[in-house]
Amino acid sequence: MIATGLTPREIVAELDRYIVGQRNAKRAVAVALRNRWRRQMLPDELRDEVAPKNIIMIGPTGVGKTEVARRLARLAQAPFLKVEASKYTEVGYVGRDVESMIRDLTEIAVTMVKTELMAQVKEKAERLAEDRLLELLLPRRSGEPFTSGTLEQVSPEASRESTLEKLRAQLRAGRLDERMVELDVQQQVMPLVEVFSGQGMEDVGHHLRDMLSSLAPGRTKRRRVRVAEARRLLTQEEAQKLVDMEEVVPQAIRRVENSGIIFLDELDKVAGREGGGRGGPDVSREGVQRDLLPIVEGSSVTTKHGIVRTDHILFIAAGAFHVAKPADLIPELQGRFPIRVELEPLTREDFVRILTEPENALTRQYVELLRTEQVTLRFLPEAVAAIAETAMQVNAATENIGARRLYTIMERLLEEISFEAPERPGKELTIDAGYVRERLADITRDQDLSRYIL
Repeated sequence: MIATGLTPREIVAELDRYIVGQRNAKRAVAVALRNRWRRQMLPDELRDEVAPKNIIMIGPTGVGKTEVARRLARLAQAPFLKVEASKYTEVGYVGRDVESMIRDLTEIAVTMVKTELMAQVKEKAERLAEDRLLELLLPRRSGEPFTSGTLEQVSPEASRESTLEKLRAQLRAGRLDERMVELDVQQQVMPLVEVFSGQGMEDVGHHLRDMLSSLAPGRTKRRRVRVAEARRLLTQEEAQKLVDMEEVVPQAIRRVENSGIIFLDELDKVAGREGGGRGGPDVSREGVQRDLLPIVEGSSVTTKHGIVRTDHILFIAAGAFHVAKPADLIPELQGRFPIRVELEPLTREDFVRILTEPENALTRQYVELLRTEQVTLRFLPEAVAAIAETAMQVNAATENIGARRLYTIMERLLEEISFEAPERPGKELTIDAGYVRERLADITRDQDLSRYIL
């Protein structure tokens, strides 16, 4: 089942908390996500007939394409995978085959479901780990009786129980965290036979290694660790024992098939170039498209966890499409991406908003990072405007990398403050427009220098 029943308006509002602008893209993905929820409400005979409305996002780098898809997946609690179309090659060429994206997405879903089920049994696992840890801290003497009918034999056991309870109280209070204990931990055994496989055969190699590892006997290793670390290791071990993998795998496969999202970036790199010849790399690019087609249309992919159907996985493709156009894709693939959204280039006002408005705003990140050193940092509105102006100038003069330019500029701007912060606890610093211009003056004046540094 889809994890969220949010309306499209609520989905857009959630995306607005982290992403500035791009209203059209947000509306498109919000409707796509809501349609998945609607599909789950349909009768069984109609549910399988409703295909996902895949989306192509068109826009330059750094305008928020990836972030929209990633936040959407997090909102839906759906398995999410970002891949680059240019990494795949046509069958018969050296490189990854397109089916590997489904195998990777399945692995992500298995890990996601396993983590959720482990969280459900966490309390029980912690109790079991606590009991095992107490046994390590107060081991039972070999000759000590477990049951007895006489008072003399019962009294040592009663003494042990009272000692255990005292230890348990100290353990829960954290007073034993630094004490060292020895425990046996499971060690991953790699097969003696290593599987060598060329590019494009890596999935076969992984499957063979998994199979050989499962045939190898388990091995434990004795480690000396602090009580706090031992508690974490034992809790994790007990939680894994309590989780039934036969329950995890079917749940994970259902989640991939019904709510999986694949973000297919750089789709324009495998589109044919206008006026390009039919020979050389173009053949491989068209081959990748033809290999992608059955995955996007809906097919069965064999994974080590079982067969996964791709009919209802949502594909969100993206690309700059500066040279190639969506119309340069093969017609069959174009038909599988019926929704096209053009993302707008970011303006100076957008940069100001990115720096200040989202919950993960860049200025807030740096303020909180420096607060850990007891340094108080403040950005004046004029400083934010100067940073945005600088980002626009550098993007125009060099390569336009969108909002990513703000990261390089902020790092350069605060390099000296970040370096000296540990030696200046209690310091209060205010960043104004003058400081921004002073720190970035040389770089913004010299185009060659800004090309390398910013």
